[in-house]
Amino acid sequence: MSFFDSIVAFLQNGGTFIYPIALVLVLGLAITIERWLYLSSIQGVNKKAFTLIQNALKTGDISTIDHHAKSNDAPVLNVLKSGISRLSDDSRREDVEYAMEETIMEYMLRLEKRTPFLAILANIATLLGLLGTIMGLIAAFSAVANADPAEKANLLSASISVAMNTTAFGLITAIPLILFHSGLQTKTATITDSLEMAGIKLLNTLSFNKQTGTSRGE
Repeated sequence: MSFFDSIVAFLQNGGTFIYPIALVLVLGLAITIERWLYLSSIQGVNKKAFTLIQNALKTGDISTIDHHAKSNDAPVLNVLKSGISRLSDDSRREDVEYAMEETIMEYMLRLEKRTPFLAILANIATLLGLLGTIMGLIAAFSAVANADPAEKANLLSASISVAMNTTAFGLITAIPLILFHSGLQTKTATITDSLEMAGIKLLNTLSFNKQTGTSRGE
C-alpha cells in the first residue's frame, strides 16, 4: 500500500468527525498561506524603503525622508510621514511620537488580522478529535453489547482503533497550526519592531537637529 493509499484509508476509517477536522485544517492552511504572503510582502517593501532613507536618517535630512514618504506607500515611510507632518503644528517630541504610534497601531491591526484564528482552529481540531473518539467509543461499546462473546474482543479492538484515528488526526491538524501561529506572530513582531525602530531613529534625528540648531529642511 502506497503512502497516499494509507492516508486515504486512515481518513476513511476515522468516522464522521474526520471531515470537520479536515475542514479546520484547510481553513488553517489557507489563513497561514495568505498571512505569510502578506507579511513577506510588507517586509520586502519596508526593507526597500528603509534602504532609501537610511542615509537621510543618519544625517537628519528630513526633507529627503518626507519626499520619499510622499512618493512611496511603504508602511515604514507612512509612519515617518505621520511624524513629520506633525512638525508643522507642534515640534514637541511627544506629539511627533504619538502621531507615529497611532500609525503603527493602525498597521498592527492589519498585520495581526486573522492570525489569532489559527490558535482557535488548533483548539477546535483537538477538541473535535477528542469528541470524535468519545462518540466512537460509545458507538463501539453499544455495538458489542449484543455481539457474540467470541467476537466481542476483536470487534471492540477494531472499533477502538477506528475511534482513536479521530484523536490522532485532530492532533496532526492542531500541532502544525500552533507552529504556524507562532511563526506568523514572530514575523508580525519583527515588522512592528522595524516600524518602531524607524520612528525612534526619526525622533533622535529631530532631537539632534534641535540641539544643534539645524534646519528641518536641510
